[in-house]
Amino acid sequence: MPDSITITDNRTGQSLEIPIRNGGVSSAEWQKILPGIWFHDPGLTTTAMTESAISYLDGDAGILRYRGYPIEQLAEESTYLEVAYLLLKGELPNEEQYKQWVSDITHHTFIHENVRKRFLEGFHYDAHPMGMLVSAIAALSTFYLDAKEIYNPAAREKQIVRLIAKMPTLAAAAHRFSVGMPFVYPDNELPFAANFLSMMWKVAEPHYSANPALVKAIDVLFILHADHEQNCSTTAMRTAGSAHADPYSSAAAAAASLYGPRHGGANEAVVRMLTEIGSMENVGDYVKSVKAGHGRLQGFGHRVYKNYDPRARIIKRVAYEVFEVTGKNPLLDIALKLEEVALNDDYFVSRRLYPNVDFYSGIIYQAMGFPVDMFPVLFAIPRMSGWLAHWSELLDQDSKIVRPRQVYSGAPERKYVPIDQR
Repeated sequence: MPDSITITDNRTGQSLEIPIRNGGVSSAEWQKILPGIWFHDPGLTTTAMTESAISYLDGDAGILRYRGYPIEQLAEESTYLEVAYLLLKGELPNEEQYKQWVSDITHHTFIHENVRKRFLEGFHYDAHPMGMLVSAIAALSTFYLDAKEIYNPAAREKQIVRLIAKMPTLAAAAHRFSVGMPFVYPDNELPFAANFLSMMWKVAEPHYSANPALVKAIDVLFILHADHEQNCSTTAMRTAGSAHADPYSSAAAAAASLYGPRHGGANEAVVRMLTEIGSMENVGDYVKSVKAGHGRLQGFGHRVYKNYDPRARIIKRVAYEVFEVTGKNPLLDIALKLEEVALNDDYFVSRRLYPNVDFYSGIIYQAMGFPVDMFPVLFAIPRMSGWLAHWSELLDQDSKIVRPRQVYSGAPERKYVPIDQR
């Protein structure tokens, strides 16, 4: 017997068997028996808005795969640009394809001078770098008019390359402006992650050479953040893209979503929590306070994962490698103690609250010198490849424009009363 469910309308006694395919049931089948009745699903937590072949996530088992490849293998063996190619093309590149891909990205890292001089430098001196990034991404659509040719394969590929290549340049420019430092041009002799660190930290030296361990850490962190199924910002990307908005406008919508503290601000919240705790001796009291309903354990639990986030295990190892170079972040001991206490407390274990990717990433970024305002920007740089993969996929699927239904809960029909009679 095929997997299926049977639904019955108790008002009429009519029943209908609906097949289960790929873990889902068709809403079109549902409508055959219940026309005009909508699923009320706040946050779309149990609604599949699309089919996708890009990433697979099993929250109960703690599994994340990109195009079928376990995230653990990619973080250990691959590079961010190779992973970006995988997400966008569906397969890992061969040597020739990879060499061409890296070359294409490398030679599109520069931004138009007017973007920097007339746009970025027009922001107020204390503008948030993420707000600058969101605006700059949207502004790019006015510089590349062929971006509107979304069904022209060559034009689409060009915009994808441009966006991935220019994200580190825009991100570093936003940071440098926010701290009053001059803009640093890309150094196309450097690999992707090393070039980003050069644009961030270069002062007066002819060539900036970042420590290889830090370059590797950035590359691994970028891999871990490249895609994560239908999260809030990816859904924003697909929603805007379903209206056939160009990739810059769609990506700006996604980045704006990521700007929200409930999505892109989690690792900043962890750093602030650990700073508030202050010392290992205060961990026990803080945990008691959380259990009593005062505050939250930031960096624990996840909307999807009900097991240990597989990215968290990788990032914890990366943390030690970074601290070998930077010196140990004083917050690390507090974090380790907090993790130890929580994982041995039935209150958290029974609720399946395990560390997620944000628990250690903020500590790493802080140790490398990134201010907390840059944390969502650091998230957006690698996530661009995932966003673009979803944007391309929905166009290839000829997806319908997103138009959810609502359950109306307002007033019934009323008659207008003239203002002098109210």
